[in-house]
Amino acid sequence: MVNKVNSRTPQGRLLPVLLTVQFLVSLDMSVVNIALPDMGDDLGFTPDALLWVVNAYALAFGGLLMLGGRLADLIGRRPTLIWGFVVFGAAGLAGGLALTPGQLIAARAVQGAGAAALAPVALTLITVNYAAGPARSRALGLWGVSGALGGAVGIMAGGVLTDWLGWRSVMLVNVPVVLAALLAARHGVPADRRTGPAPRLDLTGALLVTAGMALLVLGLVRTETYAWGSGTTLGTLAVAAVLLAGFVAVEAREREPLLRLGLLGAAHRPVLSANVFALLMSSGQFAAFYFTSLYLQQVMGYGPTAAGAAFLPFCAGVVAGSTAATRLVGRAGERALLVAGGLLGAAGFGWFALTAEAGGTFLGSILGPSLVASVGIGMCFVPLGTAATSGVAPEETGMASGLLNSSRQLGGSLGLAVLVTVAANTTGSGQGENALAEGYAAAFAASAGLLVAAALGTAVLHGRRPSSPVPPTRGSAPDPVARA
Repeated sequence: MVNKVNSRTPQGRLLPVLLTVQFLVSLDMSVVNIALPDMGDDLGFTPDALLWVVNAYALAFGGLLMLGGRLADLIGRRPTLIWGFVVFGAAGLAGGLALTPGQLIAARAVQGAGAAALAPVALTLITVNYAAGPARSRALGLWGVSGALGGAVGIMAGGVLTDWLGWRSVMLVNVPVVLAALLAARHGVPADRRTGPAPRLDLTGALLVTAGMALLVLGLVRTETYAWGSGTTLGTLAVAAVLLAGFVAVEAREREPLLRLGLLGAAHRPVLSANVFALLMSSGQFAAFYFTSLYLQQVMGYGPTAAGAAFLPFCAGVVAGSTAATRLVGRAGERALLVAGGLLGAAGFGWFALTAEAGGTFLGSILGPSLVASVGIGMCFVPLGTAATSGVAPEETGMASGLLNSSRQLGGSLGLAVLVTVAANTTGSGQGENALAEGYAAAFAASAGLLVAAALGTAVLHGRRPSSPVPPTRGSAPDPVARA
């Protein structure tokens, strides 16, 4: 067993590539938010169309995650990673050079598709290349930190880049990072070696889950424009539900499914628990990021750069929480850390709800809640990644990784849609900083409730971790892509 990740070992050369993946994917979910007004002014977006700079990425990413995760199992982890980088970087370049709203929206959609290939394969490569124990725990801890830092740094970088270099730099900044990652991947990512017959893609399942997830995310992200009770929203969500129900029916009969439903059965209780936790935690975390940014700028009067800098304590807390979890997961176990981290994160968001008021200060309203919430969230990444692949056979690690990332993405979209409604209903027709602060405080309180629900769900659902992988059933083929 490897106890340390050395940069001169194969695992040490692999890890920076995987951390870059997680950082980039999270970064691009948040980096454009502060740049949106400048994008709109320069390219002539209408207010409704401007939202699609964010929504196009979310739709493609959320809709294709399950397929992206399974591709790593079917065609190979290294090819999936490399082609994901190529698509992601090329889309960033195209977005930075866009001359019309349609070009920028299309580039963001393609970028989301690249991210849907990258995100699951990173977790898969950690699972298959690092032995269970300290080495894997450390890798998962860094993987989680990279994702959280990507989201926070995205907000900071978005403000700084927009202020100093213009909105195009927000898109173009990905290009040199991707080029460096591609060079590192050539030497750091082990080649795949096929050991079985060529696998078959579950095309029907892929089409159903991609269309269903895309419509589900679409229905959620448009609730600011179309109310929850509107025919447009209800119709979109109903069609999504029908497509996803069809996906489940197809997967139950498919011999080589895109998602083996047994992964969420009694033999894989940690996997089910991890996905429920990821859904609920992301619902609260992503929404809290959004409302913190709004509170800083619209109530406290911070500019884009200052608002970004205010997220630095959150970054520090995530690192501290993840470092502690890396050391404790072997002794405390996944369940205890997820429950403790969820409750600590809830306490931080609850503190935000009490201090988010007009006339608030950084020391009185931001610093303490940021540190408490971020330490709790940071504690969750190591046990979450471990539980999500616990007892999963090697040939299904991409499947499990895609499932976890889908849960996180769906949770983020769902949480933001619901909590925007909570904030709007609380604010009502009120005007000014006091009304806005009351709405944001209500959203923070709801975020805290989601984290409490995540902790309680884990306490109930999470069973004993299997000591060895549970073999797939229904005639699944052996791992077609083995580690070289």
